Amino acid sequence: MKVLFVTSESRPFVASGGLADVAGSLPQALRKRVVGARVILPLHDAINPELRASMKFVTHIVVPLAWRKQYCGLFEAQHNGVVYYFLDNQYYFKRGAKLYGHYDDGERFAFFARAVLEILPHLDDFVPDILHCNDWHCALVPVYHTTHYGKLPFYQHMRTLFTIHNIEYQGKYDMAILGDVFGLDAEHSSLVEHNGGINLMKGGIECAHAVNTVSESYSREILTPEYGHGLEDILAQRQHKLSGILNGIDVQGQNPVDDPHITANFCAEDLTGKAACKAALQSQFNLDVEPRVPLIGMVSRLAAHKGMAYIQGCMEQLLQESDAQLVVLGTGDYEYEQFFHYLAEKFSTRVAFCCDFKPALSRQIYAGSDLFLMPSQSEPCGLSQMIALRYGSIPVVRETGGLRDSITDSGDGEGNGFTFADTTAEALLITLRRALQGYADEAGWQVLVRRAMACDFSWGKSAGAYIKLYKGLLG
Repeated sequence: MKVLFVTSESRPFVASGGLADVAGSLPQALRKRVVGARVILPLHDAINPELRASMKFVTHIVVPLAWRKQYCGLFEAQHNGVVYYFLDNQYYFKRGAKLYGHYDDGERFAFFARAVLEILPHLDDFVPDILHCNDWHCALVPVYHTTHYGKLPFYQHMRTLFTIHNIEYQGKYDMAILGDVFGLDAEHSSLVEHNGGINLMKGGIECAHAVNTVSESYSREILTPEYGHGLEDILAQRQHKLSGILNGIDVQGQNPVDDPHITANFCAEDLTGKAACKAALQSQFNLDVEPRVPLIGMVSRLAAHKGMAYIQGCMEQLLQESDAQLVVLGTGDYEYEQFFHYLAEKFSTRVAFCCDFKPALSRQIYAGSDLFLMPSQSEPCGLSQMIALRYGSIPVVRETGGLRDSITDSGDGEGNGFTFADTTAEALLITLRRALQGYADEAGWQVLVRRAMACDFSWGKSAGAYIKLYKGLLG
């Protein structure tokens, strides 16, 4: 069985979010299970120059897109045993550090989708059985497979899987450009039409042989108006081909035993190094260096759907009534950035805010914090809570999406975190109080930390679920 993972980004080459983590990890996990997995993505200008130097030119073709005939170069590289293909067109992908948000994103990714399908006969020894397409940027691959390629002998056996990583971003355009930009005839308009316009994600849902999301809970949530962002009815009609598979994390690259970015390494059997990481984090941000004061960490985009309003509504009260400390790393909406600046000024020896994103610092926060705050309003999967567990930082989360599927409340003595369901600041405050009470029991807390660090969120289980899904598609 051969799988081609179609993505707009992938670590270690280029990344802007969680999709790149999945694209960088899942194919490796599949290969360990004797699945021929390769990755294809645009040759973005932002790709790491050192890794770009390792690529070799394979061939070039001409890609048809509506009235256009566009050059497409094919480059190839290998990383950790996985073959990566890069599709080159400087007009579309030489855009500096910014991967998305350009005025012509629709045309850019329409070209990418056509180029993926056009390049397949030129891959020599690799003819995929599954085209695993991710998010709206790749949604036109199953659409074009349906409208242009699926009946041709070379493509007939191929099956398409469309994975929704975040349904909020859908690729919406005016119907007036259906033919001119996307090269689709009027007879195919119903595949992508939604609410009077073009919706590329809707097209992927309609045309793919199977659709999945990045957690079981999220696959159920997006069937509701609260989470479906207007596509809930479309998904309900296609529910027979919808499923959810929880993402994993790179447990080798994110391991406190040998992480070079943290002050001291540690493991579940010996947490001495974690205490050293906490003291170093406190000292780095000029907080009171107190080993038994609970330190809450947060690494997040500061946006409403990340639950910032809940934090805004209760954190000052928690700091006033307890001795807890807080370290926050992230950027986002001005309102929330100002709120954390305010807290850091008011509680200068107990609160620190770094308005930035620094990967090395994020590891230090995971390793040095006692609790990890992630009260998202919506979270398709989430990786931070899994990484936090790996580093012995106990998550405090809202029960939604992948947070529900990965974190269970420890109130019964069996869970790995602290959870709440209500969408209120009061619910978060109550849960944080419970967490601080748990931390006060030093012996019990050590048991919880060891239990959390023993949780297995490696890609093995997820890869097995994907293989089962692929086999189902192939009959």
